[in-house]
Amino acid sequence: MRQVGDRMIKVMVVDDSVFMRKMITKMLEKEKDIEIVAIAKNGKEAVELNLKYSPDVITLDIEMPVMNGLEALKEIMNTKPTKVIMLSSLTIEGARETIKSLELGAFDFLSKPDGKSISLNIGKVEEELLELVRTAANVNAALLTKKIKFELKPKLTSGPSFSEQMSKKLFAGSPEKIIVIGISTGGPKALQTVIPKIPKDINAGILIVQHMPPKFTKSLAERLDELSEISVKEAEEGEVIERGKAYIAPGNFHMEVKGNGNGKKYITLNQKDPSQGHRPSVDVMFDSVKVNYKPSEIISVIMTGMGKDGARAIKDIRNLGGKTIGESEKTCVVYGMPRVAAELGGLDYVVDLEEIPNQIIKLLK
Repeated sequence: MRQVGDRMIKVMVVDDSVFMRKMITKMLEKEKDIEIVAIAKNGKEAVELNLKYSPDVITLDIEMPVMNGLEALKEIMNTKPTKVIMLSSLTIEGARETIKSLELGAFDFLSKPDGKSISLNIGKVEEELLELVRTAANVNAALLTKKIKFELKPKLTSGPSFSEQMSKKLFAGSPEKIIVIGISTGGPKALQTVIPKIPKDINAGILIVQHMPPKFTKSLAERLDELSEISVKEAEEGEVIERGKAYIAPGNFHMEVKGNGNGKKYITLNQKDPSQGHRPSVDVMFDSVKVNYKPSEIISVIMTGMGKDGARAIKDIRNLGGKTIGESEKTCVVYGMPRVAAELGGLDYVVDLEEIPNQIIKLLK
């Protein structure tokens, strides 16, 4: 994916820091397939220049004067939607704002290196930036602008809700199962479509690997918890997997499953070498689950994302007899991981994003 069709990829760089503007511009303009068409120093300029130059991709800083990145993103998506890569600081507040930007329609984000480590990380930042720009340029912007209806779900009620009553009927007498989800680019918004539709009394625990750095996975878990009937949290070392709870692998840690000898399964975290460049890795989690659960107890899901993480392991799960689901090309922001899984013959079902919760519930009956 070097160009948009037969033309150059047009990029606008937006940052209030002169240094960051120069650094990002330098990284991009030396590439033969990328053209810098505009540079802005605040969100207000970005909105105006987006209308004037119609870039294919925008790199957008979150923290800026006059109009910040989130405000600018809203305006861009309302006036002339395009593919936006957010540049986020490695802070808790920066992580929360980044999750919000992905809800608003940003394609993805890139963590800004701090002043102390920038010389060490410059190569990695450049590699990630170029990959994101080239991938974003070929994405259908309509998938990013699609609105999700959010409703904060109360965790405590005076009595069982209708969905809880239905869940008890659906899952009565069935063995406890595990749902494992692997996801990457486009993941936070996709998870906000799937996880809030999972009933609270579901007879399964849920393990999620979302490719994200530290701090961002915690903010994602907190946001999903606000929106969902089930409890969602960032996974911690040694905690027992409970039904009706979803656990997101922390950034920079692999998440695996182990048995404790009493029939319970618990989470263990480690910083072993990345798998295919990823830590956490979907393959690592799937491999762990397949040796700690019976195939009949596993429902494995692979969703939007670049690359092929999880594709090999989901095929292994299917070969053993576990049930596997892949997101359709139609609804994937990036049809990478599910595509490879499908090509390997690893999927029992291929369904649109909105149908994934229903498919999971059917397989749990």
